[in-house]
Amino acid sequence: MPGIDLIILAAIAVFVISRLYAVLGQKTGAEPPARRLREAPVRAPEREDDGAMEATDKRRLRPAFTGPAAAGMEAIAVEDDSFSPEEFTRGARKAYEMIVAAFADGDRDALRQLVDQDVFDAYSDAIAERERAGTEPMRLVRLRQARIAEASVDAGNMARVLVSFESDLSDGENMRSAKEIWTFKRQLKIDNPNWLLDEVTTAT
Repeated sequence: MPGIDLIILAAIAVFVISRLYAVLGQKTGAEPPARRLREAPVRAPEREDDGAMEATDKRRLRPAFTGPAAAGMEAIAVEDDSFSPEEFTRGARKAYEMIVAAFADGDRDALRQLVDQDVFDAYSDAIAERERAGTEPMRLVRLRQARIAEASVDAGNMARVLVSFESDLSDGENMRSAKEIWTFKRQLKIDNPNWLLDEVTTAT
């Protein structure tokens, strides 16, 4: 009978819909899918002092100085962590070339910027004597060697670095070899990074 069939089908449909609602109705829609939770793992928070610790580790990992001037260079680096023996030696070579050239040219203004007062007075007197005698100045032909021989820091934080130079000089006719120890100094507690020539002695 068609009527009874329709009633049975309607009852089945009502039963199925009610079961689906009972199951699906348990989800509110506010719960995030499980797949998204797996794709977003929780990260450990970064420590605020990581940068400072990294900088400290880098200072600790700095290679130790070597050679006879190691202790003095270490003392300088404690006060000035930018100190580098390689950079200093390059600067010392440049200073040697500039000072020898300024002395040969009689350029007192240039010398005054590179040496302390005692050395300037000695060089100025030597220039005047040379000019009176009319002799040709010795000029740098080749700088054969520059190496740090000693280093120190005194109680007043005055750093001194002794550099051994070996060079060839010529006055245009005569050639001679020069072996000297130049002492450069710098006050570590001031912002001026420049080193001045403090003393010149003949190397033995």
